[in-house]
Amino acid sequence: MRNSVRFLRNGRVVEIDDFAPSALLLDYLRLTEGATGTKEGCGEGDCGACTVAVGRMRGGRLVYEPVNACIQLLGGLDATDVVAVEDIAGTGGELHPVQAKMVEKHGSQCGFCTPGFVMSLFTLFHATDGPVDRRTINDWLAGNLCRCTGYRPIVDAALEALAGPRQDRHLQIADATAARLKSIADNEDIFIGYESRFFAAPASIDSLAVLYQHHPDAVLVAGGTDVGLWITKQLRELPKIIHLGRVRDLDRIEETKHEILIGPTVTYAAIERQIAAIDPDLGELFRRLGARQVRACGTVGGNIANGSPIGDTPPALIALGASIELRRGTQLRVMSLEEYFIDYGKQNRVPGEFLTGILIPKPQPGDVFRCFKISKRFDQDISSVMGAFRFTVEDGVITDARVAYGGMAGIPKRALFTEAALKGMRVGDSRAWSRAFVALREDYAPIDDHRASARYRAETAQALLGKALIEAAGTRSLRTRVIGHREQVLHAAE
Repeated sequence: MRNSVRFLRNGRVVEIDDFAPSALLLDYLRLTEGATGTKEGCGEGDCGACTVAVGRMRGGRLVYEPVNACIQLLGGLDATDVVAVEDIAGTGGELHPVQAKMVEKHGSQCGFCTPGFVMSLFTLFHATDGPVDRRTINDWLAGNLCRCTGYRPIVDAALEALAGPRQDRHLQIADATAARLKSIADNEDIFIGYESRFFAAPASIDSLAVLYQHHPDAVLVAGGTDVGLWITKQLRELPKIIHLGRVRDLDRIEETKHEILIGPTVTYAAIERQIAAIDPDLGELFRRLGARQVRACGTVGGNIANGSPIGDTPPALIALGASIELRRGTQLRVMSLEEYFIDYGKQNRVPGEFLTGILIPKPQPGDVFRCFKISKRFDQDISSVMGAFRFTVEDGVITDARVAYGGMAGIPKRALFTEAALKGMRVGDSRAWSRAFVALREDYAPIDDHRASARYRAETAQALLGKALIEAAGTRSLRTRVIGHREQVLHAAE
């Protein structure tokens, strides 16, 4: 067992053996190192002013990803290379190509957000090896907000900085950096603190099971994109934290023709390609989960385990028929995903039990899958309503249906009455759809909150069901209109 975490800063090994369990990277950089180029903005991983690059060994090669330092646990950085904005200039003080183009194209006014933009573009610089188009840049910068410059000169700077061959100091020393990271990585468990207050990072699933069974009151953290806000916004004291990022095999991805199994610490970024291959709607949903900084750290397992009623992935996975595996000590059990959610803030999990795997069936011939996220902002926003639908259609008849929504109840919830109304219905019989619309009101009684009113949620949920049925029927000339509590299906020639 090791009682310290080790990471690289400018090629040197930093070893820390005394820090609060909930210590954050941003505070370490600014308060301990005095590296104040990294800014503190929103404190919730939304504005990107605190973006740094974190290098990890992925598949045998060094990969730099953008990370929000304001919600990144310091203890979760073991065996990484942490690169802040002060670190990217050349050895002679010359600006990094991204920095130089930001100056040339007037990409900064007040400058507060600039370090975060630069570091996000630094990671894109390292993630690509040829010209990058405007759409890719816009997507990469969706987690960086600018209040005064305007995005055009920033994107113009990025287009030019990323137009030619890649060359910077970090590429020149990449092999040496990778060797240093390998030299500080090991298979030892990490435990820093004492019984009543600690940060732990077990290296094996057996060590995790023993530790969590002994400390069931500890907080399990994978990416920290949710738990980080408990610290910065809710100001919660978290005396016991167990970090899952070093546990072997919890990041596994196993795929067959009919299903895909992912471990609970698999990040959105790591699974994005396989998820998009299951269905384009699912791929777009994952692309709109947070921003690059969030997807680089956040995990599907965390989105499920925390039990949020507005988590984006559970409704889609429920509609696909996903199941999960849980472990406590040496005991394993499997349940359907919808069984895991009991009530608001309450999950079907006993003390000391943790998630070990998520099994996602792929749609089969005859299946139609659709999912839609409705939010106030297109990028990096929490859902007001999330709807997911899987219809099995044989000879024009819906023989099976799975419908699930987020934001409509205290948990992600299946619409069982709606499913019953849909079964046996001809998918193109728009006049019969009203039965399903009526059943939907029996399934859910949404509430008013600051994201949406109950009426808006109810009407939007119905509209999404109508949209899914229209697309399943392949009827391009059909529009569904909701007027008050009456449903009218209008046939209109295009």
